[in-house]
Amino acid sequence: MGRIQKIQDGAGAVSAAIRATGATGDLRLHEFRSRVFRNTRFLRIWLPPGYDDAENARRHYPVFYLNDGQNLFESSTAFVGIEWQVDETADRLIREGAVPPMIIVGMDNTGKDRIREYLPHRSMQPMRLRAQGRHYPDFLTKEVMPFVERTYRVATGPENTGLGGSSLGALIALYTAMARPGLIGRLLVESPSLWASGRQAIKQSREVRIWPERIFLSVGTAESGSVERSRSVVDDVRELAAVIRRAVLSESRLRLVIKDGAGHNEAAWAERFPEALRFLFGS
Repeated sequence: MGRIQKIQDGAGAVSAAIRATGATGDLRLHEFRSRVFRNTRFLRIWLPPGYDDAENARRHYPVFYLNDGQNLFESSTAFVGIEWQVDETADRLIREGAVPPMIIVGMDNTGKDRIREYLPHRSMQPMRLRAQGRHYPDFLTKEVMPFVERTYRVATGPENTGLGGSSLGALIALYTAMARPGLIGRLLVESPSLWASGRQAIKQSREVRIWPERIFLSVGTAESGSVERSRSVVDDVRELAAVIRRAVLSESRLRLVIKDGAGHNEAAWAERFPEALRFLFGS
């Protein structure tokens, strides 16, 4: 996987990171124990070009937290071997000046617990009566974010903080932005599973008054093997977009993308990621 590196945080504590060898740029893996969920996963932390250069020693960087970290950077760990190419895309756009240098944190799912952790409400489809997603905002804000901010030079505040994911990972990112208004300034919602838990996320969205400053909301027209089902998925996304537009009263804050023929898979999300990153973090 790579060599082990010792990293000293701002308080002088030392943690071990594994440097990944199959990614573009500097990708470091930290084994991370969660007290909230009572399990262990990797945090995959990608650092921008020049992060360790002497002239940047006092520089602090925006940070983008993304769910399903295994699928973001390396084909060897990604679902069916297809990755989002987050490292290649971010490296290229930063070097082109399209987006500022930033830190990207991939938070691994834990396999068998993924659905339970990403569902904020009990659900009959998928069947999860003991959903734990309501604890995800605490996992993020009380565990992951403090660790990253201790270990790396992170710029704080909603304008410097992004969160996102796809499918159920998008659903829990959306839930977190709604449950903790003012925490997230950049939100990526790819092919969200809005149908889960009786469309509870759409119902909840109607009560939200404070939304992130920029939201990238996207879906394909072939999300399901059924034409009717795919149409329903797109209709749900359109409804969520309409709710957000009524609340934020600004077209510039929401980018809605409906991609003809795109499916529910890593390849589709990888294809849209450059546009998403430009919109969310570009000037």
